[in-house]
Amino acid sequence: MSKEIESAGERKAKHPRFFARFIRDRRGSTALEFAILAIPFALLVFAILESCISFAGQEVMANITDDIARQLRTGQLRAADVAGNNLRDKICVKLEIIVSQDCPNQLLVDLRQYATFADAALAGFKIQNNDVVLTQGAAAQSFTVAPGPAESRNMLRVFYKWPIMTDLLAQSMGGNKTLHFASVTWQNEPFGN
Repeated sequence: MSKEIESAGERKAKHPRFFARFIRDRRGSTALEFAILAIPFALLVFAILESCISFAGQEVMANITDDIARQLRTGQLRAADVAGNNLRDKICVKLEIIVSQDCPNQLLVDLRQYATFADAALAGFKIQNNDVVLTQGAAAQSFTVAPGPAESRNMLRVFYKWPIMTDLLAQSMGGNKTLHFASVTWQNEPFGN
């Protein structure tokens, strides 16, 4: 029986030595540290890449919106040129460099004239059930493409539902899309109607 007690006592004495030896042993510590840090590092890299690509897409869309607005302002594009889905299709053709082939289904365009710039300043939008709802003051509006004639005040608003590629970011954003938005307000030049 005393042997059993001694062996149990020896086992208790060996455990602290085992943990001390384990803590002092540095073989494989680099691999262990890399394994611990690899996942957060990879997540950080993917988040940075996702943000950079999304930002580039937003900037390309803003530049295209400015270009289309300039063409409308100077009379290069007229109401007949942008009627129906033509305006949306013109923007999608220019966005092909950075967006998927699903552009027409993800792109929303609103072009309308306003009596004053103050009226244009009241135009807004809100997100309801993952859809964009246009507002003018408190009233809801539908999307339309109705540019004004020469010397009228106009606003072009473009919305694109940008897909989030990284699954972890999509879960944290509450869906697999984020909204890109560009807006330009101007007064048309006195071109001949």
